[in-house]
Amino acid sequence: MGELDVTGRGSSNAWTAGAFIGHRPRRAGDLSVESHGIAPIPEDQRYGTPARLFTVWFAPQVNMTGVFTGVLPIVLGLGFWLGLLSMAIGTVLGAIIVAYLSTWGPRTGAGQLPNTRMAFGGGVVLPGVLQWLSSIAWDALAALFGAEALTLLLGIPFWVAALIVLGAQGLVGFFGYELIHRLQAVMTVVLFTTFVVFAVKLVGGQEVVTPPTVSGADLSGAVVLEVTIAFSLAVSWASYAADFSRYLPATSSTARVCGFTFAGVVLGLFFVEGIGIAAGDVVAYQTADGVRSVMGGGLLGGVTLLIIALSSVGSGVMTQYSGSLTLQTIGVRVRRPVSAIVVTVLALGLTLWLDAADTATRFQDAVLLVSYWIPGFVAVVSIDWLIRTRGRTTINPAVEPTERRDAVAALIAFLLAYLAAIPFMNTTLIHGPIAQAWHGADIAYFVALLVAALLYGGYRLPRARRCDQDQPR
Repeated sequence: MGELDVTGRGSSNAWTAGAFIGHRPRRAGDLSVESHGIAPIPEDQRYGTPARLFTVWFAPQVNMTGVFTGVLPIVLGLGFWLGLLSMAIGTVLGAIIVAYLSTWGPRTGAGQLPNTRMAFGGGVVLPGVLQWLSSIAWDALAALFGAEALTLLLGIPFWVAALIVLGAQGLVGFFGYELIHRLQAVMTVVLFTTFVVFAVKLVGGQEVVTPPTVSGADLSGAVVLEVTIAFSLAVSWASYAADFSRYLPATSSTARVCGFTFAGVVLGLFFVEGIGIAAGDVVAYQTADGVRSVMGGGLLGGVTLLIIALSSVGSGVMTQYSGSLTLQTIGVRVRRPVSAIVVTVLALGLTLWLDAADTATRFQDAVLLVSYWIPGFVAVVSIDWLIRTRGRTTINPAVEPTERRDAVAALIAFLLAYLAAIPFMNTTLIHGPIAQAWHGADIAYFVALLVAALLYGGYRLPRARRCDQDQPR
């Protein structure tokens, strides 16, 4: 373990010791290895504009993970229009949270989990470990479809293909922030073009608008479940949000940071999930092979498989990068580039597991399970942020104090919110009694968000008012 201050009182030395500082890119296009870790980026060393947030958030959504999420409404029996509406509602709700948290980057110069230490103090270890495990899970989900595409394209064993895809992700993650931004800018153009061609061929080759296959209470339950699934995919980026805006100048427009992040997430997800709903059974159980068949095979089908593999790299590097910052946040003294490689190795095993059985079921479970903790986390850190930053345009998390009792309250609210949400969960691993009674309707994310907000807000807000009243006038 490193020298992070686990008392919750804040310490600039804890953020600037050893492995937590290092070389930083100096400008857009500086592709040198970023060894800098969680220490806040000095204001005089920031660069870039909020506009680059659009591509860094659009490209990671345009991949087979998003397409497969769009397929799930068809698997659940919703049909085209209800599936599209449910997906849109969940996506927009999740993206609002990600966009809001992204605005913290320019105001602190620090990533999302490092910023979280202001609310949780030493208790950040728990959400930090969950975030690190989640980053491995999302890395594996991205690699799953990329490896399948390479297996079909090159005729190699799946495990070899998975190793190639994850190795490429690890290499980009090793270089860090600036290469990720540059890669996503290029991938936005390439992926958008490829998936537009796929959508055109799809519309011309099969019935797109399909009716619901379930009715009554089962239909209502499926609608709620799909809203939750779409919400979970979008909000899963919440714990990464500020990581990709932390180099932006402190003077960056909050509205522009929020707007470009929101647009990137929403348009990217809506684009590919809409394709997934239209594709339906074509890719429900065939995934990459189904896409190749729609493209007509041949050269175009082969190029499409290659693009699918590249898209999984673009998505996976985001989680790898954030995972490397998370390890440092919980106190592990390992250089950020080395940590990115560790995430890559662990994701390989999970990718092989996901490929070993029913992809649709395991995918749905993974998407839900890896993010159930995030809404409670968001509620706690957002309330702390709103109280802490009143009247301040910038804040240095390295020197912000955190009272021990506030940190304990944050952790308790976080845990109780998760426990309160369990009866509302619906996966093959957790059969929440309320979710089952409601015909599979899963509202666990929203329950966790509300419970954490009520518990932690009920504790912190009265204390903040009392402190304001005690201040000399």
